[in-house]
Amino acid sequence: MSEIKITTHDADDDPRNRDIKIYINGELFHRDEAKVSVYDSGFMLGDGMWEGMRLYNGKWSFFDEHMDRFFGSCKAVSLDIGMDRGDILKALNMTAHANGMTNDAHCRLMLTRGTKVKPFQHPSLSRSGPTLVIIIEHSKPSGSLKKGIRLATVPQVRGLPMSQDAKYNSHSKLNCVLACLQAEQAGADEGLMLDPHGFVNTTNACNFFIVRKGQVWTSTGDYCMNGVTRQKVIDLCRDNDIPVFERNYSLFETYSADEAFMTGTFGAQTLVSEIDGKQIGNGDTPVMSRIQALYKELIAKETGAIF
Repeated sequence: MSEIKITTHDADDDPRNRDIKIYINGELFHRDEAKVSVYDSGFMLGDGMWEGMRLYNGKWSFFDEHMDRFFGSCKAVSLDIGMDRGDILKALNMTAHANGMTNDAHCRLMLTRGTKVKPFQHPSLSRSGPTLVIIIEHSKPSGSLKKGIRLATVPQVRGLPMSQDAKYNSHSKLNCVLACLQAEQAGADEGLMLDPHGFVNTTNACNFFIVRKGQVWTSTGDYCMNGVTRQKVIDLCRDNDIPVFERNYSLFETYSADEAFMTGTFGAQTLVSEIDGKQIGNGDTPVMSRIQALYKELIAKETGAIF
């Protein structure tokens, strides 16, 4: 029997998610009735941007930072949102309220260029305005994540800014899907992706960090999504006298790290236990554990959440 794989977004099953209401362009629909057109530019071309956010104590953590990225990305690709930040917040809160959600909820906010008049590429064919979808689920990271994620270095590279800048949180995720498939074929849970120069970059789903002799290392950020959680971890390290470096480093230095972990909105900080079949460290995670505690304190300060 093959070993069961886990992912960085493994969540405990919650039967309430079978009846959630989903926001589409100002209206709420039961999940079974929530649909967009096959002519939608997001479905047809992956032409859209998205954000993942978490709800703590009825408040969206780091809302301003997520909106900075969302609005900046949409402006960069000339995607007219048609709403301001206040409107987005109202839509998020309306959806959360309709689902009775205040804690342990994860949102995927998605905006596409909208329905096209013909099934072709040119953006001018999207003429009816954007499509905004909000999916919020009751979602708590699974306890299976505590044992750590196994990564495999994959041939899929991410990502040259002149081809598709990885800083866009776009619907076009085929490169990450390919990386995940390559990792699965190598017997791992998810993929560790290198940058165009062969340095360690990111995983297919999250930002990546290692710890060596008490120092926290992550990539330069030039070729990966600059995650909100990634930046919060860097800031927490700087504010709490934990040496942190955004730098180029190789697989050689990664394999001999004392600790490794990933960051993302869903899992916050997730342990990496193995890379390319090599165990990382000895199982002790003093630096990651300290960062996790500091991160929870930051969330509590911002939202009033109690952990």
